[in-house]
Amino acid sequence: MAGEKREHSLSPSAWNRFETCPRQYWLSRQGLPRKTGMAASLGTAVHASVEDLVVIDLAGKKDSESGWMPDIADRLLRKRWEEEKEIFHNTPRRPAWKEGDYSKAKKQQRGAIDMLLAHAGATRIEPERVTVALWKRVMSLVIAAEGELRTNDGRLMGRLDLLLADVDSEGQLSGWVVADLKTGRPPDRELKSEVRRQLLMYRDILLSNNPNAPPVRAEGWYTDNARMYRASGESVLEEAYAAWEATLIDETPLEPTPGDASCGGFCDWKAWCPHWWNWRNENGTLHNGTFCDAVVLIESYEESNGVAIAELCEPADDSGRPLPSGVRVGMRFDGRGKQVFSELRASGHQGPIFIGGAKADKETWRIGPWCDILPWTPITLPSDS
Repeated sequence: MAGEKREHSLSPSAWNRFETCPRQYWLSRQGLPRKTGMAASLGTAVHASVEDLVVIDLAGKKDSESGWMPDIADRLLRKRWEEEKEIFHNTPRRPAWKEGDYSKAKKQQRGAIDMLLAHAGATRIEPERVTVALWKRVMSLVIAAEGELRTNDGRLMGRLDLLLADVDSEGQLSGWVVADLKTGRPPDRELKSEVRRQLLMYRDILLSNNPNAPPVRAEGWYTDNARMYRASGESVLEEAYAAWEATLIDETPLEPTPGDASCGGFCDWKAWCPHWWNWRNENGTLHNGTFCDAVVLIESYEESNGVAIAELCEPADDSGRPLPSGVRVGMRFDGRGKQVFSELRASGHQGPIFIGGAKADKETWRIGPWCDILPWTPITLPSDS
């Protein structure tokens, strides 16, 4: 209903974000401009195309027919790819679209197909050799594709990629498999702790909603190397409910936990948080490294070639008030970076700006298509200032 307050629910990604840094989690819930990237768009396109494949209508095809899979798989992937491209281009915080990554998406889709075939007992089969009968067997094992998992009280939730039936040698149901497609880098040996917890949370929500369920196992299906990694362990629901309680928020920002995991790496909300800036300034890593995050004042800019002179700022206090350092660097805005900066200037913004991921390994910093360029507008607690 219009105006109705949305009930608080916790997903595995929100749980991980909260544990990394409560302030980061709080900022992610404030309706700030969201960021997207090629990896996320590629992954979504691959996921959607695989989910399309497992519910495809094969009516009119003979069971013995082969050679149909490559064309249909590519058509479904291309459709989802174009959908994601449109969403991507309508997202202001984004880099440049890389059309060449379509070949990577095809490889990832192929990995998912190979794992689905393996689950049905058919390994090392080229897609062009997949018969209609074989794919019907694959689809018969799919209980659900792309479904929302939610506890009965609505407090815990997630997005389930695939729920599959496990069958024994006689074709009898022996269990369920929670399969989560992963298009990122496969683990060296074991699943990362946050991935393992995500998979166990999906398993446990499923079991809590289905008390008479058969045995359930949870697996991360990594499409890059077409390998399945099992997540084992005790129930995580008690921990998850405790996290749900801790993540109930209001208008007061949660406290930050500055450190390597939160401030030293990727955080989509740095332009609204001064704590990464103070943390780096205090440990001597501010403006160091090949790729730098910085708050700067632009002193001059040439629209024709994107060349600028910028003064680097340092935090004057915990609130994120910028203090000009007297250190000036040359910058060159290009591609998507130049476009975003030009749009920011056209909006009338004249104050400090946040630049995320500037390539700073040469005398002139490069502000390229991958960079975040945003007004520096930190949100603080009264105690921060």
